[in-house]
Amino acid sequence: MPKLPDIARNPLAFIAARWTPSPVAVRRAALAALVMSVVIVITGGAVRVTASGLGCPTWPTCNGDSLLGTREMGIHHTIEISNRMLTYVLCATVGWAIIAVRAQQEPPRRSLYRLAWAQFWVVVLNAVWGGLTVLTKLNPYVVSFHFLLSAALITVAVLTWQRTREGDASPRPLVGKPVRQLGQLLTAAAALLIVIGTLVSGAGPHPGESSGSYTVRRIPVDWRTIAQLHADFAWIVVGLTVALWFVLRAVDAPVGPQHRVRELFLVLMGQGVIGYVQYFTHLPAALVDLHMFGACLVWIGTLRVLLSFRERPPAEPGATVPAAATAPAASRVSA
Repeated sequence: MPKLPDIARNPLAFIAARWTPSPVAVRRAALAALVMSVVIVITGGAVRVTASGLGCPTWPTCNGDSLLGTREMGIHHTIEISNRMLTYVLCATVGWAIIAVRAQQEPPRRSLYRLAWAQFWVVVLNAVWGGLTVLTKLNPYVVSFHFLLSAALITVAVLTWQRTREGDASPRPLVGKPVRQLGQLLTAAAALLIVIGTLVSGAGPHPGESSGSYTVRRIPVDWRTIAQLHADFAWIVVGLTVALWFVLRAVDAPVGPQHRVRELFLVLMGQGVIGYVQYFTHLPAALVDLHMFGACLVWIGTLRVLLSFRERPPAEPGATVPAAATAPAASRVSA
């Protein structure tokens, strides 16, 4: 039996043996994956608020045996199939991040490599779950979990991007334990805020389908009541953010955590303005989608606050940094 070429047996190792991207290139690849993770949320929100959720009534095909459907299916089909196609773009950016991380050095940074691959598997899981939203005719609980999986993807993408900017030594805290605990409480409150936000969406006036051919189920609660609860939790998150900023100032914490908290506060203020405007204008479609974008930024900002409480040097004290980690091999091309 003929031996398979190296590129067929292990394509990632084949690339890593011939190309070493610069640290900047790796960080950019990780950032591109994070950006696309947010973009897919925005386009998914557009599907919802334009009532295009069943623009492709089947899955994994669009309509019957047709993978893409036809133009005659109308604007809702175009919006829905465009969102599905963007999943492939997301896969490509995540794949590029995996390749860049793997090719950065020999041996690879295994924890960073695992994070990069975790993004891929979350994308796959969310794509399958997205198909389930179609098969269940936009069941609001299924749709809500679809957004939460998107938040999970953003979480892994943020962690990957952060790790590309750090070394591989054990994390070292930059602030005391009480400050870290306050940051963890803020993160938990922000996560709960996002969960309640999905309930508002599931009970609100945008079921995701408006053809009249099918009555989409809604979460059986008054969306205004849930929206008020959502607003209450938003103020809790704002209060914790302000408290954390004052604590960081009081303990003379490094400027990094202080800047991250300030950025989160500004994002929360912008998101709050959007939230109140959309509430008093009865949830117009454009503002709902913009609010989903804001939710992504709030979650990213919260994670960045939590991650700013630590640092990871290139290596443990006294350890020798491998040559591959500091200089590319002579046979490689630096990017």
